[in-house]
Amino acid sequence: AKVLAKVLDTPLIRLQCYEGLDASSTLYEWNYVRQILQIRLAEADASRREGLEDSIFGEAFLFDRPLLQAIRHSGPRPAVLLIDEIDRADEEFEAFLLEVLSDFQVTIPEIGTVEAIRIPIVVLTSNNAREMSDALKRRCMHLYIDFPNEDLELEIVHLKVPEVGEELSKQLEQIVQAIR
Repeated sequence: AKVLAKVLDTPLIRLQCYEGLDASSTLYEWNYVRQILQIRLAEADASRREGLEDSIFGEAFLFDRPLLQAIRHSGPRPAVLLIDEIDRADEEFEAFLLEVLSDFQVTIPEIGTVEAIRIPIVVLTSNNAREMSDALKRRCMHLYIDFPNEDLELEIVHLKVPEVGEELSKQLEQIVQAIR
């Protein structure tokens, strides 16, 4: 996903999955501090009370989280959305994610429906901590990527850190192979 975003010259938006992850923490969050400040100002000035509720639940008080960031991305190319370790999230979140990814739109009750400007390129990763649902499997292309062999690993080291000498590269590669 990182390489794809770099090659396409587009943002990488990462959603790290974990047990207990819920929809609201992946879509948006309200700026509570700013909302409270607005309420305090309205308490002090009666002219600010008109339409207070509508204003504090508007765009200016919304923090976009990864899924909403990917949906709202308006650059010249679609963003790359990395949903990392989907197998660590609960089945309920996986079901919610399927709904979002099927239409690339979400509804924020106070604002309305937000549709994708550019449909993001989505990359899901899994460590096989649990079996993914059949619904998710049917909607994804699967690619198993094993650890690189010794030659490819050395080539990667030379590409990423060209200043590392040949001897040190080989020693590092041997250590990594031994650990695996």
